[in-house]
Amino acid sequence: MTDPQSAAASAARYLALVEESTRNLLQTVSELKPEAVAEPSALPGWTRGHVLAHIARNADSLVNLLNGARTGTDIPQYASNEVRDQDIERDAPRPVDVHLADLEASHERFAAAAALLPAEAWTADVRHRTGYVFPASDIPWKRLAEVAYHHVDLDAGYTPAQWPEAFAVTEFRRLATKLAGTDLPAVELIADDTDDRGLIGTGENALTVQGPVRTLLAWLSGRSDGEGLRRTPGTALPQLPPLG
Repeated sequence: MTDPQSAAASAARYLALVEESTRNLLQTVSELKPEAVAEPSALPGWTRGHVLAHIARNADSLVNLLNGARTGTDIPQYASNEVRDQDIERDAPRPVDVHLADLEASHERFAAAAALLPAEAWTADVRHRTGYVFPASDIPWKRLAEVAYHHVDLDAGYTPAQWPEAFAVTEFRRLATKLAGTDLPAVELIADDTDDRGLIGTGENALTVQGPVRTLLAWLSGRSDGEGLRRTPGTALPQLPPLG
């Protein structure tokens, strides 16, 4: 079992990054023009309003998991997947200032719920909406990923180059590990700014792909077509499966 103090310390580190990333997101949203809400985001079928509504409702869903960890009860992340989708559709068309206020308020609820957890509660198991179980100490990381990835998906000027380095390095390692041994062609990944490496796919004569860790992560996570990455030999990058 994870040591409670270590779990709490890990959560605290990522909560600090959540605060920083949320401030950056709120700044971007505060500068949006009124018509931007109805304009397309980088996510197929979603407007910027859909992305903003999803980010806010995700914060509230993670409050449910935090409260469950604190009280020792199995509180669902969402009432149902249907309710989750309905809430996003309902909230997407709202004016920018309403979205901004909702993002601020939902973040405050998330931060307040996290502050209530004693060290022991961070070791409790909670259940993701898809069914898998994970420790409560991972909740801050999941919130960070939601904010960081979807800030880029908003397509409002924030780019992968602005991701916190700690986020980019950790997510690069996670996605590279997830793709290791899959039926993709073998690709050796080299982050030339952090010296991180990974090997995805299988087979011999691996393609070597090199660049900044944030650029590599943008490609691995589907936020880039790989522009800016150096390839040896200079063949095309493989098509990656959708990844969360």
